[in-house]
Amino acid sequence: MTPQLRQAIKLLQFTNIEAAAFVEEELERNPLLERDERTESAPEQPALDQRPETLEGMDAARLITEQKLPDAIDADHSNNFDAGGCADGAIQDVSYAGSRLGSTRDPFDDRGIQDLVEAPRNLRSYLTEQLRLSFSDPVDRAIGAQLINLLDPAGRVTVTTGALADALGIEEIRVARVRDTMTRFDPSGLFAPDLRGCLSAQLAERDRLDPAMQALIDNLDLLARRDLKGLMSVCGVDAEDLTDMLVELRRLDPKPGFSYDSSPVQQVIPDVLLRALPDGEWFLELNPDTMPRVLVNEAFHARISVGAERETRSYLGENLSNANWLVKSLQQRANTILKVAAEIVRQQDGFFRLGVGHLRPLILRDIAGAVEMHESTVSRVTANKYMATPRGTFELKYFFTTAIASSAGGESHSAESVRHRIRSLISAEDPVDVLSDDAIVSALRREGVDIARRTVAKYREALRIPSSVQRKREKTMSA
Repeated sequence: MTPQLRQAIKLLQFTNIEAAAFVEEELERNPLLERDERTESAPEQPALDQRPETLEGMDAARLITEQKLPDAIDADHSNNFDAGGCADGAIQDVSYAGSRLGSTRDPFDDRGIQDLVEAPRNLRSYLTEQLRLSFSDPVDRAIGAQLINLLDPAGRVTVTTGALADALGIEEIRVARVRDTMTRFDPSGLFAPDLRGCLSAQLAERDRLDPAMQALIDNLDLLARRDLKGLMSVCGVDAEDLTDMLVELRRLDPKPGFSYDSSPVQQVIPDVLLRALPDGEWFLELNPDTMPRVLVNEAFHARISVGAERETRSYLGENLSNANWLVKSLQQRANTILKVAAEIVRQQDGFFRLGVGHLRPLILRDIAGAVEMHESTVSRVTANKYMATPRGTFELKYFFTTAIASSAGGESHSAESVRHRIRSLISAEDPVDVLSDDAIVSALRREGVDIARRTVAKYREALRIPSSVQRKREKTMSA
C-alpha cells in the first residue's frame, strides 16, 4: 500500500473538521495548492418539483455519475457582498445608522453583538477573589490556594485534610478550619470530599441541616434503592415530611463545579443534507460548508519550472503530483459519502417518513453490496459523519442496527425500534399497574417481536430506566 493510498483511506475516515485541518496543512506545505475562493454567482436552479436529482427511481451509482455532485460541493455564498456597501469599503451615514439601530454606535466599530456578550466566569479566578476577601493571613491563603488547585471538575477535593496538612507542613486543625470556611464560598458545596459533604454544606448554608435531614444525607444508599420505608424509619418522619425533604434535596446541586468553566457545546455540523420535496420524494446533497475546496496552480508550476534547476523541477513535480492527488481524493471522498448516504436513505425510507418505530435492521454488508464497495470502506465513510434530516441530525452509524426476529415469521425488527417501543410502553404505563419485564415481553410478542426477558432488561438498563419495583416506588412517592 502506497503512502498516498494510506492517506486517502485516512482522509475518507476523517470528520469534516479533521479533513479541513488536513487541507489547511497541505495548503501551507504545498506552494502549488491554493484555496478555491471563486465567487461566481450560482446558476439559476429549477423549481424543486422539476429537479431530476431525487432518490426515487435512481440508483446510487447514477446519482454520482450524472455530474450533479460539483453543484452541491461548489455552492459557496460566504464571500458575497453588496457593491458599494460597508464590505466594499464604504462608510454609512452615522445619523442614519443611529436612527435605524436605535443607537449612536461608532460606525468604525466592526464588533458584532456576539462580541459584547460577557465572557463566562472562570471558577478558579472567582474562588481566588473570595479567598483574598475571606483570609488576610498568608498561611491561610496558601492553604486555600492549594485547595483551589486540587478541585476536580465537579467541585470536589478528594484529598483528606490530614494528607494536605502533612504535605504543607501545617497543623491539621488549621487546614480543616480553612477548608470548612471555603465550603461556604459561592457556589456552596465546593471542596467537599464526597457527595454527602457537598449536600450537607449546601443545606447548612440554607439553615436546613436539621437532624432528620442529616439522617437522610447519611443514608443516600437507601434513597438510591428507593427504600422509602427505610428512610422514614431512620429519619423519624412520616411520608409527607419525607416528601418535603426529598423536594428540598432535589433543589441542591450535586456537582456545583460544573456550573462554571463549562466549555460551550460543540455544534454538530452535518456532512449530508436531506430534505423532502413537495411531491414527497427526497433530495440529498452534500453540505457545501463542510467540503474543503482547493485548486492546483498549474500556471505557477509552468512558469517556475521553465529554466529551473533539476532539484527545483523535482521538487515542483512532487508537489504537483501531491496537489493533483489531494484534489482527486477530496472529490472521491465526496462521491463516496454521497453514494453511501443515498443508499442509507433508500434503505431507511420508513424511518424518515414515519419515525423510529419503522427503522429497519441494517448492517454494513447490506449497504456495501448495494453500492459495490467493501464493508471496511462503508465503515470508514459512516464513522463520525452526520446527516441533517427532517427528523433531526443523526450519525450515519445510527441507521445500522441489529435484527430481532419476528414471532410471526415476518420481517425482522430493528433493535433500535424495539428499544423505542420499550420506552413508549413504560412511559404510558399505569402508575397503579407498573409493567414488569415479563409484561413488556408479552406486549412485544403480541406485536410480533420475538424477544427474551433478559434482552428487555438489557435494553431497559441501557435506556437508564429503573426496574418495575423502583418505578412503582417513585410513582407512589410522586402521587
